[in-house]
Amino acid sequence: MRGGTAGRAAASVPRHPHEDLIEHLTRTTALGRGEAARVVADVLAYFGEPVEEFVRRRHAELRSRGLANDAIFKRIAAELPGRRVAAPNLSLRQLRRIVYG
Repeated sequence: MRGGTAGRAAASVPRHPHEDLIEHLTRTTALGRGEAARVVADVLAYFGEPVEEFVRRRHAELRSRGLANDAIFKRIAAELPGRRVAAPNLSLRQLRRIVYG
């Protein structure tokens, strides 16, 4: 009976969506589980930034360094192709149009 109760309790604990990555980080680095989970969350948030937010943030950063808009927009345009950004929210209709035209 005891093992069955423990099994049910363990099964009800939700797994982190990136559990495999967290486990990998704890095995291959000195990070503890909580630290690894925070690193994963930080990286996902960084790369989850929508294009519009990235452009606004980079513009403000470069403007604060004294760059002019012409230089700023050229730099942002050069950075965007190498930048991973969050995909826009697409409706089912938009997804169908991507596939079927």
